[in-house]
Amino acid sequence: MTVPPALTDVLDRIARAAKASGRRAGDVTLVAVSKQQPWEKVAPILAAGQSVFGENRVQEAMERWSGRQEALELRLIGPLQSNKAKEAVAFFEVIESLDREKLARALAEEIQKQGRTPRLYVQVNTGEEQQKAGVVPAEADAFIAACRTTYGLQVEGLMCIPPAAEPPGPHFALLAKIAARNGVAKLSMGMSDDFETAIRFGATSVRVGSALFGARG
Repeated sequence: MTVPPALTDVLDRIARAAKASGRRAGDVTLVAVSKQQPWEKVAPILAAGQSVFGENRVQEAMERWSGRQEALELRLIGPLQSNKAKEAVAFFEVIESLDREKLARALAEEIQKQGRTPRLYVQVNTGEEQQKAGVVPAEADAFIAACRTTYGLQVEGLMCIPPAAEPPGPHFALLAKIAARNGVAKLSMGMSDDFETAIRFGATSVRVGSALFGARG
C-alpha cells in the first residue's frame, strides 16, 4: 500500500502538534474533508487506511459513499436543513452542525423513529458572522441545555469555524471554554491552515481538506 505523501505529512503534523501540547497523536482524529473532491483524489486516501471523512451536503455524501460505508465514519460538517434530518440520521455517524431548536426537534424525532443515534455536535458561531451557521456564544449554554432536556439529545461535542480574517486561537479558546462549562468532551476545530493551533487549544478532531487533496474542483 502506498500512502500518499500529503496524508503522511498531515498525520506527522498532527502528531508533532499533539506531542508539543503534552497529548498523544491518537487523541486527535483526522477528518478528511472530501466534499466537492473528485473520487480519484479521495480513493488513494481511503485506500491508505483513512476511515473518517467529512461532507458538507447530505445528497453529495450519499451519492459518493453509498455502498462504500463499511468500516467508515462519515461526518456531516456542513449546514443541515431540518427537512433533511431523516436522511442525515440514517446516513451519518456524526452530525457536527446542530445549531437551532427546529433542527434539534427534527433530529430527535428521526432518532426516535429510526432507532439510530448519530453522535451530535453543536456548531457555535464564535465570530458571530451573519453569513455563517451556528449558535452565537451567548446563547450556547441555553441551547445545549435545551438539546439535552427538551429534546433528549446527547451532545458529544462542539464545532466552530473561526472568521478567516482573524487569528483562530481566541475562537478555539472560546469554544473550549464553552465545552468545559457544559461538560462537553469533544472539540471539532481546526482546518488545513490552522489545525496545529487548534490542537494546542484542545481539538479532539481536525477537519482537513486542501492539505490532503489539494484545491477543490
